[in-house]
Amino acid sequence: MRIGMFDSGVGGLTVLKSFIKYHPNNEYFYYGDTLNVPYGDKTKEELLELSKKIIKYLENKKVDIIIIACGTISSNVYDDLTKITNIPIYSIIKETINYALDRKYNKILLIATSATVNSHIFKKNIPNLIEMSCPKLVPLIESRKKEELNLVLKEYFKDIKEIDAIILGCTHYPIIKEEIKNILNTSIIDMGEILAQKIKTIDTFQSIDLYFSKTDEKVKENIKMILGDIC
Repeated sequence: MRIGMFDSGVGGLTVLKSFIKYHPNNEYFYYGDTLNVPYGDKTKEELLELSKKIIKYLENKKVDIIIIACGTISSNVYDDLTKITNIPIYSIIKETINYALDRKYNKILLIATSATVNSHIFKKNIPNLIEMSCPKLVPLIESRKKEELNLVLKEYFKDIKEIDAIILGCTHYPIIKEEIKNILNTSIIDMGEILAQKIKTIDTFQSIDLYFSKTDEKVKENIKMILGDIC
């Protein structure tokens, strides 16, 4: 099966890694829009235009399905994108909401980009949810500034107490899952992991095609850090 996948940068590689874990024998085509990262501060119109170009790229790759490996795109323009292509498109958010509701948590923290939080897509479906916009995280993750990242995480979480779970509402955030666990000792909900377990694919053979709209040494280092020896 030919599976297209895209994100604003390297964050969606965490979703790709989960898919390879559960569905190794597929052909994967990944588009990371590192030229325009981060997406979290962009308008809906900007997100739609960027996504349309990527959808066209994946259509040219003859993919069978498209995975939006980006919380910002999934929460803001998913419905619009389903209208511009005949290829089935999957959002990482729907299954995450269902997962959280099934477990009946008393209090859940969502951390996400400003665009995702402002859409309130999680809050509309999960009443006992605390929304937290974390605009500083994606640039720090992409630039690999670990010391500054830890300071920012501590600042974001300083007033958070007694939560049952935390939704990583951006696919960049699993990259810093351990750092988050060290501060908030609670259950982690990883959107890519949940969707990868839920979706059904038709096995063929494994191949991985990665494309990034801008490549530098940090991007290469991040790819290696996330995927390791997978590709």
